Amino acid sequence: MSPTDLNERQQAFLVWLDQQELPRSSLYDCPYLPNRQALQYGFASEALDADLYHALMDRGFRRSGQIFYGMDCPDCQACMPMRVPVATFRASKSQRRTARRNQDVRVEFAAPKFRDDSFELYQRYLRHQHPDTPQDESEASFRDMLYADVVDSLEARYFVDERLIGVSLLDVSSQSLSAVYHFFEPELRERRIGVFSVLAEIEHARQLQIPHYYIGYWVRNAKTMQYKADYGPNEVLVSGNWAADHATRDGDDINSS
Repeated sequence: MSPTDLNERQQAFLVWLDQQELPRSSLYDCPYLPNRQALQYGFASEALDADLYHALMDRGFRRSGQIFYGMDCPDCQACMPMRVPVATFRASKSQRRTARRNQDVRVEFAAPKFRDDSFELYQRYLRHQHPDTPQDESEASFRDMLYADVVDSLEARYFVDERLIGVSLLDVSSQSLSAVYHFFEPELRERRIGVFSVLAEIEHARQLQIPHYYIGYWVRNAKTMQYKADYGPNEVLVSGNWAADHATRDGDDINSS
């Protein structure tokens, strides 16, 4: 969606936003690349139209709760928004193996709703994934970050029989399905539910005739970000334009079985 596809009020908001000196964060150590510092800018909003947020993503913004932010790091432009064109996506060999491994998984897509089992799974996930960098595990933080009704969103819940093993929160517009956050059952790490969830969500976008799956920021040469390049073909946002990226995928022949 281009800015010309927005209504007058939405276009006026973008013009107004361009005229603002948005608040900046303090400099902090980059969590992805050594010896670099990061800086964010952004604004808060209790509610935003889905198509307007899509236009903001095409300007490099992302969302966390009610905060809409972009990156403005000194001497570094490594953070690049990445998206997957749904029509041309082809799963790699290892991704297809993961899909077969999870044939018994049931996924339910619905409007986001706080549930105790999701919150308990989130707490287990944080304790396993981030033991050295404790994060706020409170219910209030969980609700504010993932269940605030800010833009049109979907929740994907992944089950084996009746056991919840993964949850994804996704922002949705007519032009994009955007990954917000995913957490999974640490005991079932070998299933690679995170990989399976992206495959399922891209397929859901296909069924809804949504053309792009937005996967967030990607940083070349950052090991923790490399998995995003494995979903392709993909595009990255460079100087305000989406361009095909030729990052190496996971080494599999996507046409082999």
